[in-house]
Amino acid sequence: MPEWLEVVIRSLLLVVVLFLITKWLGKKQLSELSFFEYVVGITIGSIGAEVITGLERNMFNGIIGIVVFAAIPFLAGLLSLKSKGFRNFIEGKATVFIKDGKIMEDNLKKERYTTDELLELLRKKDVFKVADVEFAVLEPTGDLSVMLKKENQPLTPKDVNLTVASVKEPQTVIMDGEILDEPLSTIGRSRGWLKTELEKQGVTIENVFIGQVDSYGQLTIDLFDDKLQVPSPQEKPLILSTMKKCQADLESFALGTESKEAKQMYRLNSEKLQEAIDKVTPILKG
Repeated sequence: MPEWLEVVIRSLLLVVVLFLITKWLGKKQLSELSFFEYVVGITIGSIGAEVITGLERNMFNGIIGIVVFAAIPFLAGLLSLKSKGFRNFIEGKATVFIKDGKIMEDNLKKERYTTDELLELLRKKDVFKVADVEFAVLEPTGDLSVMLKKENQPLTPKDVNLTVASVKEPQTVIMDGEILDEPLSTIGRSRGWLKTELEKQGVTIENVFIGQVDSYGQLTIDLFDDKLQVPSPQEKPLILSTMKKCQADLESFALGTESKEAKQMYRLNSEKLQEAIDKVTPILKG
């Protein structure tokens, strides 16, 4: 057999073996590597390269070596689940870099990080002032977790006692110009409703690259032709506008009637409607 053909066969076989082993080890091997898993990954890669190009050596001995090294992190993972001490030794522990707004210089030196590197990690978290940080910790994976001081944290609806509706996963109902019936049925819509919504926006299904329906029932689309501008959905603004008009009509009726009972009724319902408008405005404008 020609050497080039043997290299091709070895390469294809090793790709299959490494793929199966990676699937067996799980997604963690692809995302959050510990020092131990990093070393094992490099070793497996080196063995694989040697097996592919070392034509004078037995190929299956190399595969055995790869399997053995793949089994090591698997067994280490099982032991880590049962022993915190072993887990800390293998995966490492988190290191506090900033506490109560104060940089822990000793911990920076311990992890061999410079101030510039710390600032770079903070910038990746959209933090540009150390004084804005309450707590920051370097995770075993090398990622920096940051908690801002209370006054620098983004305002949430809970902070202002505002109740908002839960947001559900958007459903893709059109893809590559084709209607997807299963997502449509999931949200309780029909093809007729979808075609009506497309007509409102002045497009046909064939021109839609992707179409999604959000948790409020609004259809947003992206066209094949990027030069065409699609009007934004108007359902939520229309609802808000209608509610405001009704509230204004109630105020007008209250001013126009001579009946005290009717005047009181109009004003009371106007106030209730205004309260509802205040609550749903953030949702309908979002």
